[in-house]
Amino acid sequence: MIALVQRVARAEVAVAGEVTGRIGPGLVVFYCAERGDADAGCERLLDRVLKLRCFADDGGRMNRSVQDVAGALLVVSQFTLAADTDGGHRPGFSRAAAPDEGRRLYERFVAAARRLHRQVECGQFGADMQVALVNDGPVTLWLRVAPS
Repeated sequence: MIALVQRVARAEVAVAGEVTGRIGPGLVVFYCAERGDADAGCERLLDRVLKLRCFADDGGRMNRSVQDVAGALLVVSQFTLAADTDGGHRPGFSRAAAPDEGRRLYERFVAAARRLHRQVECGQFGADMQVALVNDGPVTLWLRVAPS
C-alpha cells in the first residue's frame, strides 16, 4: 500500500467539474492499493500518515503531525503510484490491486480516516479527477506499507 503525501496550504479535487473535496491547510494523500495488500495495511498506513511529523514546530523544524496542527486530509485514489516504469517508456500497472479490491481498500482507508481524524475529504474512486493544490514547502513524502 502506497501513500504519496503532500503538505498543502489548500487543495481540492473535482469530478466532471463538481468539487468532491476541498481542504485548507493539511495533507493531500494520494492512495494506492497494490496486489496482495490486506485490510490491516489500511490502518498501518493511516497511522503513519496521521503521525507523520511534516509540519513545522515553533522552531521551524518539521516536528508536528497533521493531528498536532489540526490540519485536514484530502484522500485521492491513484493507482498510477503502483506503476512499473523500469521496462521502457510506457508504464505498466500490474502491481496495482484489481479495481474491485482497490476500491474496497480505498473505502476502508477513508472510513478509518474519518473515524480517527476530524476533517477528511476525498475524491471519487475510479473517476477522472482534477486535483488542484498548493504544496506548502514544498513537502512531498512517499510512504509504503508492505503486506503482512
